Amino acid sequence: MTDFDEDQDGVAVPRGRLNRFARLGATAAGLGMSVLGGGVKAAVSGRRADWRGLAFSPANAQKLTAELARMRGAAMKVGQLLSMDAGDLLPPEFAAVLARLRADARPMPARQLKGVLNAAWGEGWLSRFSRFDARPLAAASIGQVHRAIARDGRDLAVKVQFPGVRESIDSDVDNVGALIRLSGLLPAGVDIRPLLEAAKAQLHEEADYQAEAAALGDFHAWLGASADFRVPRPHPDFTTGEILAMDFIESRPLETLDESPQEVRDRVVGQLFALLFREVFELGRMQSDPNLANYRYDPKGEAVVLLDFGAVRELPGGLVAGYRDLLSAGALSDQAGLRAAAARIGYLDADTPPAQEALLLPMLEAACEPLRAADGFDFGASDLAARLRDEGMALGLEAGYRHIPPIDALYLHRKFGGLYLLARRLRARVDIRGLAAPWLDRRGEAA
Repeated sequence: MTDFDEDQDGVAVPRGRLNRFARLGATAAGLGMSVLGGGVKAAVSGRRADWRGLAFSPANAQKLTAELARMRGAAMKVGQLLSMDAGDLLPPEFAAVLARLRADARPMPARQLKGVLNAAWGEGWLSRFSRFDARPLAAASIGQVHRAIARDGRDLAVKVQFPGVRESIDSDVDNVGALIRLSGLLPAGVDIRPLLEAAKAQLHEEADYQAEAAALGDFHAWLGASADFRVPRPHPDFTTGEILAMDFIESRPLETLDESPQEVRDRVVGQLFALLFREVFELGRMQSDPNLANYRYDPKGEAVVLLDFGAVRELPGGLVAGYRDLLSAGALSDQAGLRAAAARIGYLDADTPPAQEALLLPMLEAACEPLRAADGFDFGASDLAARLRDEGMALGLEAGYRHIPPIDALYLHRKFGGLYLLARRLRARVDIRGLAAPWLDRRGEAA
């Protein structure tokens, strides 16, 4: 058992609303001064300042990433959402730096961890374990995971929430929103308030580990008989609002499949797409976070291990029907059907200018390209993900698209985009057309 009083490479989580506000305020000021300084230098040298380029500079991304990683909690989570580079508003160079937030976070020191566990389980909690590793297996935005062996022999992964996360969600999200606006990281006129409010609601759900344990149990029951997936069981006797105990499953990061045989990569990615279609069209409930760390691989059972069910969303029936229409129309390149489905989902409304619609509809048709590949779609040979990102940039920045679709549609878009990026990374060839056909309407099945 690791000594909880020994020094480790951890960084204490900043606590207190004023302390966290001051840190983000200082970061926003630093980013603003960096942009202003670059503009002054350009003016002195007789050049026209590229204000957008200055705001999105890799140096600014590094400053923002470092501070959000130190703060963790909701502030880091919003940074992770910003970094999803599947058609969002950030240039690829900026998003690439922010993407480090999706890989890992700094753990808290052992003494701070001990205080959190004492508060959750009482000071005699160590007697309930024959082993508890103080050094975490991994750390993320709102918690870190430890391996432990209970006295009765259960092998557990224990997720411990960073202190103060729940209390700081609303203020963190508001502060990050202010930082984004003040530092010029998004175009003027984009109203991100609906997204920030939705982010608050989602983060409050993710910070409730008892609710996540219930979702974990539901998905374990739903997929327990599948040979393709492994979902850990929750352990209620060790679970609280801030502690989640579940089965420890031996596995390795999914990205280690990079050099696996083609058939292995194809099968794994195909399993994940098939699961997404089942979540949307069969269950009406979806794990909405496509972070690569949420998927691992069990080489012995040749199964995908699914983790992190804090971001499970119930999908409204109207959205599910709209996406069925969208995919069915996209499989046929049916322009009228695409437009009708886009309006039904909420990508278009009565005030959408024709020029923006003319950019949006081809982008939606391009996103359905894998559905039109009769012999399977080769993600490794395709530039689809990059094209969707560039077209999204053109729509958001050049055409001035300001309409924010419903948050559930954005989460579904994000999940599809995340799987596209994973498929691209693993150079997978997948029969998306065949996987989707059972869930689409008769036109889509006949295509």
